[in-house]
Parts: sequence; structure tokens; C-alpha cells
Amino acid sequence: MTVLPDDGLSLAAEFPDATHEQWQRLVEGVLRKSGKEVSGEAAEDALSTKLEDGLTTRPLYTAPETAPDTGFPGFAPFVRGGRPEGSAASGWDVRQRIAGTDPVRVNEAALADLENGTTSLWLAVGDAGLPVEGLGRALEGVYLDLAPVSLDPGARYAEAARALLALYAERAVAPEAAHASLGADPLGHEARTGEALDLAEAAALAAETAAWPHVRALTVDALPYHEAGGSAAEELGLSLSTGVAYLRALTDAGLSTEAAFGELEFRYAATADQFLTIAKLRAARRLWARIAEACGAPAAGAQRQHAVTSPVMMTRRDPWVNMLRTTVACMAAGVGGADAVTVLPFDQELGLPDAFARRISRNTSTILLEESHLARVIDPAGGSYYVEQLTDELAHAAWEFFQTVEKAGGQAAALRSGLVAERLAATWAARSKKLATRREPITGVSEFPHLSEKPVVREAAPAPLAGGLPRVRRDEAYETLRARSDAHLAATGARPTVFLAALGPAAAHTARATFASNLFQAGGITPVHDPVSVTPESAAAAYAASGADGMAVLCSSDALYEEQAGAVAAALRSAGATTVFLAGKPGTAAEAVDEYVFAGCDAIAVLSSVLDRMGVAL
Repeated sequence: MTVLPDDGLSLAAEFPDATHEQWQRLVEGVLRKSGKEVSGEAAEDALSTKLEDGLTTRPLYTAPETAPDTGFPGFAPFVRGGRPEGSAASGWDVRQRIAGTDPVRVNEAALADLENGTTSLWLAVGDAGLPVEGLGRALEGVYLDLAPVSLDPGARYAEAARALLALYAERAVAPEAAHASLGADPLGHEARTGEALDLAEAAALAAETAAWPHVRALTVDALPYHEAGGSAAEELGLSLSTGVAYLRALTDAGLSTEAAFGELEFRYAATADQFLTIAKLRAARRLWARIAEACGAPAAGAQRQHAVTSPVMMTRRDPWVNMLRTTVACMAAGVGGADAVTVLPFDQELGLPDAFARRISRNTSTILLEESHLARVIDPAGGSYYVEQLTDELAHAAWEFFQTVEKAGGQAAALRSGLVAERLAATWAARSKKLATRREPITGVSEFPHLSEKPVVREAAPAPLAGGLPRVRRDEAYETLRARSDAHLAATGARPTVFLAALGPAAAHTARATFASNLFQAGGITPVHDPVSVTPESAAAAYAASGADGMAVLCSSDALYEEQAGAVAAALRSAGATTVFLAGKPGTAAEAVDEYVFAGCDAIAVLSSVLDRMGVAL
């Protein structure tokens, strides 16, 4: 570190420090111009954003009077990373997922991935992937002393683990040279399928592999809870409860506390909410370190983390946008300190990813590591007042939920009693309202949809495990609407159509016409409007020529609505429109129109109703 000499200069010495109260007064002035009369804390609250778990993102963060000790990387409480060197030496582990049932094709994909930037393999094995007996063929030509292997074996974890260990022995890979995650996760499997497995068998497997220093027998997979609609705090809390259940089983099987901690790897979702993802991974390490401290093994509390880009955020329409989502999520996972990162291919939700999609997914990490140099700084978000406070608040929310689960008897009891399912369902219901009202936008689906896009078709993937917690997707309600539109297109040769009556000059109608166009396209309804501004005289002819299915929408300013809405609406009805909407505030030109579409309206309810009235069947 270079120490600069004291040159006697003090930057901004002539200016007094600004206070928080002065900033609030400036905010008050800005809000007043927009018609909001608020002051003090209320002014700051007006610019704040409510998150899940009772968290709030504030517009301004300053140095806290007190803050928890985040320590140093590689030292308890491990907030800043589980290893002293972080990922600075070699970057994070680029772990590629391979799902498929044909060992030959899995092998081809694995070799291509390893030759082109992937550093470890994540194989779906068992009932939802590769047959266990095909594992040897799938890993043919793979240098097992160089390439770590992570298994996702479901209920067949013991069989799959022993098959992999047999391969190590067959290929003369010494125990100290093998790096693997065997993927035993009985409680995660129960969450997925509803099928209860005996923890004792997983503990016995861990006892067998305890002599393999770099092989972890158990995985605490939090993805089932994320994919069921859980929040970040719920994902963390349930992972902690699962981890504690596994620690109890492992120590009961004869492992020392330190050895038990060393047998676990944790898997979390990384979303396009970059700061929440960063905070989640940092909070997870802090919380697990607290559990290690309580168990009397503080030095063993460095949580091994595998981050996976969120399946919930992936869309089936305009899937190319998924590349952008996964890039942000990968960046957040790396900044958050994940040891291994899996970027799911952009066509993940359409079937088996093709070679192009797989190349893009692995190159996402490569660009962030090699061109953006993202791993060269350890914990780059550390010290940010926002990130540190978000990490702290999320840790407290997760710990509270963890205690709730433990009071209910632990993870297994909470799953079987319905506590987990009910809690996650309530969280998803609240989020679904944000998605329906487009308060949480989905680019390419609820915002700026592309109705004329050619569908991306992929070979069917193995059916995922089911029977337990549901799997949700952000786009699912809109996907149902688009499927109705697709069926109508296939049956009639055209999509359902709505007419936009744009009144007055472009400056008056452009914003609301754009809003209405996006809204109806989100439901698979084609918006049509005359390029010339509609007047009462031209409205009937323009509507008749549009081919609209009984629906018309007025788009303009409030002033022009007062002047023209009544006459234009009457003209549209005379031409056959059965329902006239107005794009704008409810109550505007109330006597002239039937319904309203506006920012914050329930888009799913509106679009479902419109398709019903158009006769577009499910």
C-alpha cells in the first residue's frame, strides 16, 4: 500500500458538512414539485422501496453508529468470505449443470464444457437424469483428479455416490486428489417430492467418506424453497434448519463436530436483484458461523456455497433476455463470495439446452472473471453502508424464521406439518400481486413483449421431481394468457386484437398508448391503431378497419378526454365496439367509458376478462 505524504491540503475544508436533515429538506422540495406534501422522515419514506421479509431499501445510507463486526475473509464470522484468498487466485468454480438421460450425450456435453471454460461438472443423476449405471460412460475421458464432480442424485444418492467413488478407485484417483460433492440431501428431496428419506443412511455415507478431505457427502439445497416462492430470508432460514438437522445426524453417526461441518455444502439461488443476492450470500455465511460458534466449533463455520442462477426468474417467452438476467445474477453471486457458480442456460425452461445456450452460460462467468476481473477484489461490496445494512437486516429476518422452524420441531417436522408450504405460499401470493400489477416487471413478458417472435423449440428435458412443494415461475400467469392467444392464432390464423384510439397530437397520446400497447401484448392481444390521430369523425372507420374483437381503448391526455372521450366512445360503439376502455385515472370521463387500464391495475385480471369476452378459450 502506498502512503501519500501529508501536503497540508484538506479537501472541502472550506465547506461545512451537510446534515441528514438538510438533505431531507431538499427531498421535500423535490417531492413538493410533484404534488407530494411530506416532510422529514415521511419525505425519505416516500423514496424508499419495500422488499420482502419486512426489509426496506432506503434512498440514502450513512455510516451507522454501531455495526456488527464483519471480520476478515477466511475468519469468523466469515461474512467477507470463507477463504482468506477469496476467489482472487483462480476465480470462482465455474460449475456447469448437465441434465440428460443418455450417457453418450452427457459425456459429449461434459467434455465440451471442460474444454471451454467450465471447471467442474454438476450432473443430474437418478430418477430425473442420468441412470446411475451410466455414470462411468458419462465421465469417460474426464480427468477426475482435475475436474470436480457434483451429483444431483435425488433419492438414489447412496448408489450414485458409491458409483462415483468406485470410478475414483478404478482410475487410481487418490482420496486427497478427489474433489466432489455427493449430493445427499434427504430433506431437500422430501421438499421436492414429499417422500421422506432416512437421515441415518446419509450420515453413514458421510462416515464412509470422512477420509476423503475434499469430498462432501451432503448438500443443503435451498433451491426447492426458492422455487416454491420463498423469500431470501425464508430460503436462508430453511437452509439453516436443514443444516442443523444434518449436523445432528452426522454427530450421532460418530463424526466429530468439526468433521460434520466439513461434510456440508450449501446451495442458494442467485437472482437478478444483485444487492439482495450479495447480501443473502454474506448473511448465510454469518448465520452459519453463528451456528458453528454455538456448537463449539467456530473455526469450522466457513460455509461452502454453490450459487445457481434462479430458475424462478427465467422466462419462456423472449428467452434471450434470460442471458441478461443470468449475467447480473452471476455477477452478484461472484461479488457475494460464492465458491461455485452455475449459470443456467437461457433456454433452461424450454427443454434440454442446446450447445449455443451452454456456451453462452459458461462464457458468462469467463467474461466476468477474465475480462471484467470481478474476482480480483475480495468482497468488493463490503464496506458499502447499503450492503452492510441489508446483510445485517436480512440475517436478523432469516434467524427469526430459523427459530420459528426450530420451535416447530425442526426442518422435517415443519415440512410434514405444512408450516413450510403455508409460509412459502403466502409469500408467493403477495409477490404474485406485484407481478400481476406489473409493480415487478418482467422484461419481454409483462413489459415490451414481442408477439411476432418465433418460438424457441428445444428437445424435451427429463421431467423434474415432483409431489412436494410446488415450482413457481414469475411468468406463469402471463404464460397462461399467451397460451390462450397461441391457441386462438392456431385456430383462426390471427391473434385477438384491440383497437387503440389515440386522440390528439403525439405529445398527448404517446405515453398512454405505449402503456396500453404493452399491457395488452402481455396477454397476447395485438394492439392496432390508426397512424393518424383519431378524431370522432374517423373513429368508426378506423375501428372497422382494425379487425378488433369488440375492444377499444382511448389513449390521450386528461384534457382531451374531457373534450373528446364522449364523442369518440359513441362512434366506436356505433362501429361495433362492445367495451370502451380508457387509459388513465379511474373516474376520468366516467360517463363515456366502460372500464379503465392504468398503472397499478391488475393486468392478469383485466387481460383474462378481455380474452373471455373475446371468446378466446383456455
